[in-house]
Amino acid sequence: MFCKFVGVSSSKTSAEEASPAHRRLRFKFLPIFYVLRLADWLQGPYFYSVYATKILADGTQYPISLISKLFLTGFASTALFGPSLGRFADEKGRKKGTILFTILYTLGALSTKSSLLTYLFIGRVLSGLGTSLLFSAPESWLVAESQKIKEGDGGKELSKTFGLAYAGDSIVAIMAGQMASAAAKSRGEVGPFELSAVVLALGALGVSTLWGENVGAGGGETSKVGEPSGGIRQALKIALTDKKIALVGMIQAFFEGAMYIFVINWPPSVAAAISKYFGKSATVPYGGIFSCFMACCLVGSTLFSRLSNKLEADELSVGMLGLATAAMGVSAVASSMTGSPLGLLVSSFFLFEACVGCYFPLIGTLRSKIIPESHRSVIMNLFGIPLNAIVVSVFLGIKYLGVSGALGVSAGSLAVAFGASLRLAGVMRAERNGGGVTS
Repeated sequence: MFCKFVGVSSSKTSAEEASPAHRRLRFKFLPIFYVLRLADWLQGPYFYSVYATKILADGTQYPISLISKLFLTGFASTALFGPSLGRFADEKGRKKGTILFTILYTLGALSTKSSLLTYLFIGRVLSGLGTSLLFSAPESWLVAESQKIKEGDGGKELSKTFGLAYAGDSIVAIMAGQMASAAAKSRGEVGPFELSAVVLALGALGVSTLWGENVGAGGGETSKVGEPSGGIRQALKIALTDKKIALVGMIQAFFEGAMYIFVINWPPSVAAAISKYFGKSATVPYGGIFSCFMACCLVGSTLFSRLSNKLEADELSVGMLGLATAAMGVSAVASSMTGSPLGLLVSSFFLFEACVGCYFPLIGTLRSKIIPESHRSVIMNLFGIPLNAIVVSVFLGIKYLGVSGALGVSAGSLAVAFGASLRLAGVMRAERNGGGVTS
């Protein structure tokens, strides 16, 4: 069923089909991954409105400046504490790290039921900590389990698993939007967060039941210099001295930084274009646009699954990042035009979202090949520090940059990622040709 879902022909020879061990791993990982991602997606559509309904002591609603601070608190906690949580997952276990994510995210979700500002800020910190684990612990668990399988082409099978994971994630996101709307209609703005807590409980039960534990190679042991083998300083040294890891880190930080800048700025950009084209009274179909974005992501993930059989991941990254840079550059120009370039703007956004769909299984494949197992979760979270610094800097300066300026920064960030992908492809091509690393 999964192969048909991503468009892989059933006429493939048995040699090209997944081995039984890889199929079993997918059936352990993918359903739980979708459940965890569903819990995350449920909270997104009502993040702003759930805080906008809160009332201050003077009887007024929370202003957008305060909501922005809540938003930035989550990013800051991810950047500050992510590496420590990554170290926990590597040393104590990726299964434990994933279960800890469900606990932290549940507490963050339930904090939205309170009107006390202190509790809301604590909830955002907990959600930021959970985010660090969501984007590192499950992937690290999958890679470690895949590397234990000796049969078949492990690298290709892992790439296919990533493709399936993020193609399905796009469908999950579309479903989450509808489920969140229904929950909000029934329970108010806190409804989607309550539903997310229920889904997280199901995810924790699935992880506890289906997943075995794994740790980073040498997890918990002590190195010759007296530091735990998965220590943050040691991970940072590895990331900075290994050229391939550093380049993958640059790609991740600058692409995802650009992506989050886009997430913040596409609504006002589209709203302004629609207002120019249809008049100020026109309604902006945010839900419909979001669903189209997710459909584009599905296209990108599906294309990755097809192209990964023909191209190396580093080669594919060059084309994808070049296309993403061009799309975001066009959107930055379109958003600054005095006319009504609605079609051009939306088309460039759709193209960028297709690149986003391709990016996640692609970066997962690159990380699985390059980042050492002993420090996988720590290094992945270290990459989040510059990522969050980029997003916070743009967010704090948004009134000076404007929407078009922010999209321009996003395009520049993508250009840096594109340059890093060119260098990475050159290094890895030289290694495949037996020539070592070239300058």
